[in-house]
Amino acid sequence: MELQVGGQNVSRETIESLRAFEALVKRWNAAINLVSKATLPVLWDRHIVDSAQLFSHLPATAQHWADFGAGGGFPGLVIAILARGAGRDLRVTLVESDARKATFLRQAAQALGLSVVVVNKRIESMESLQADVVSARALAPLDALLEFAAVHLREGGTAIFPKGARHTEELTAARAQWSFDVDTHSSQSEPGAAILIIRNIERAKQN
Repeated sequence: MELQVGGQNVSRETIESLRAFEALVKRWNAAINLVSKATLPVLWDRHIVDSAQLFSHLPATAQHWADFGAGGGFPGLVIAILARGAGRDLRVTLVESDARKATFLRQAAQALGLSVVVVNKRIESMESLQADVVSARALAPLDALLEFAAVHLREGGTAIFPKGARHTEELTAARAQWSFDVDTHSSQSEPGAAILIIRNIERAKQN
């Protein structure tokens, strides 16, 4: 039986894995602030569905997805669950500087049977991951995210950044420092928000 989450057709087993992940987040959130307490009652829609919609933008040939500021596993662990359910051979690297959150990510991945790599470092201190896809959710302004993407994407890679209602302002600000191609998709989970699919990132030529 096919079910849907974030616009993806998924199996019952995938839904069960996502529900198990949801329960883990709720259990750990009392000790570690993985998500805002205000969003706990709507965690499925606000965080899991919001993360799941990014999976549809995974390029067909991508083999390595790196998620920055992975925090509570959004979108990184959601992507890993969906990739497994879809039979995609996708390596997922979760970068998180907070040691407690990195511990949660490792233990959640183990509990869910996911093969992911958790890196407990600051993004700025890492050598290039040469990822096919990089993502970050609620981490930093777009110009800062493009700095990370320029370092950690392989040539021809794709950055996938969900952004809120002020995404057009962030795009304008980022273009002062960066040259890039962008496709903007409306968010399925938050009115006015968008998913930015960005490629060909280069520093803007200064006049």
